[in-house]
Amino acid sequence: QVQLVESGGGLAQSGGSLRLSCTASESTLERYAIAWFRQLPGKEREGVSCINPTETKIYIHPSLDGRFTTSRDRAKSTVYLQMNTLIPEDTGVYYCAADVQCTPRFWTQLWDYWGQGTKVTVSS
Repeated sequence: QVQLVESGGGLAQSGGSLRLSCTASESTLERYAIAWFRQLPGKEREGVSCINPTETKIYIHPSLDGRFTTSRDRAKSTVYLQMNTLIPEDTGVYYCAADVQCTPRFWTQLWDYWGQGTKVTVSS
């Protein structure tokens, strides 16, 4: 069982940046692929990014490529989602999820473990 905890959400100005963190209690993230998803108001949850355990595969949803990146800090057992050039349409709840691997269409995978989410609000 992996319990994921997201943090780093909050209020940002349009054009600004936020960095979200995903950590795991009672376990390490190192052996898991970690994906980020988001749920925007009134919309279905959508995939944002995925990084595999060895960092050899990193996928960003095509609609977000160029603004969002993901990375790992093994020493801190943390996975980050760096969000740049934020726009109000990025407002929503962001979740991290864990599974054994990433695939290019990671948003279609059935992810085993989920965090509770962290809210991001981007003001215009």
